[in-house]
Amino acid sequence: MNPPAIFTVLDRREEIPHTVTLRIQPAQGGTVTPFAPGQFNMLYGFGSGEVPISFSGATAEQGYYSHTLRAVGKSTEALARLQPGDQLGVRGPFGRGWPMDQLAGRHVLIIAGGLGLAPLQPLIEAIVAKPADYLGAQLFYGGRRPEELLYLARMAAWRDALNVELTVDMASRDWSGHVGVVTGPLASAKFPASNTVAVVCGPEIMMRFAVRTLQQRGLDDASIYLSMERNMHCALGHCGRCQWGPNFVCKDGPVFRYSDIAPWFHVREL
Repeated sequence: MNPPAIFTVLDRREEIPHTVTLRIQPAQGGTVTPFAPGQFNMLYGFGSGEVPISFSGATAEQGYYSHTLRAVGKSTEALARLQPGDQLGVRGPFGRGWPMDQLAGRHVLIIAGGLGLAPLQPLIEAIVAKPADYLGAQLFYGGRRPEELLYLARMAAWRDALNVELTVDMASRDWSGHVGVVTGPLASAKFPASNTVAVVCGPEIMMRFAVRTLQQRGLDDASIYLSMERNMHCALGHCGRCQWGPNFVCKDGPVFRYSDIAPWFHVREL
């Protein structure tokens, strides 16, 4: 396993409480390796360990990577404390991303919950950059509260290319959007089921209900893609920590076609 490359933090932006976006660049003036939407890097906070974090910036970004992460443990807490000029280790890119070649010319349903919007942002930016390449696109994004929704400022630009539906579990008085789970607006949305692809990322229980709703709306299992999270450690499929059925999430995923993983996802038990 190769040692991590040294990167420097360009800037740090707090998105919502305990969640930040870091822009990082090679410390020695090197180049960044191109990545595909849905892939991830292993980020190493010196003295605190290494964690997999998906790319959250557009693939067109030059000379740096963007990663949105939530401080939920020793490693991510250390990374979230980094300030411009601080250094970290980076290995990657790794994994199999969103099936961009399968989206062109089709209607795209983007379904996200909570921090699950971050791995979908590069895909969204690709659609926003070339909306004519797609039949249409809809974003269904849900969170616990309005103040816990990511990228609200950026969504103003997305709305020119996407139909954006936001929903929260608990609304404040000034919230005018949908209240309830994200599958609520998805269940009544209009789209051509025979020519639609769905991409889904968020808490696993949310993804299970999203899959069931999509099946009820007529989508074929081969047209549904999920980004799975497991305890990835080596990112190379050697250590076995992220083995899931016959797959290793780090190298066979994190994006999977639902028809390929249905026996291990157990959506029909809900």
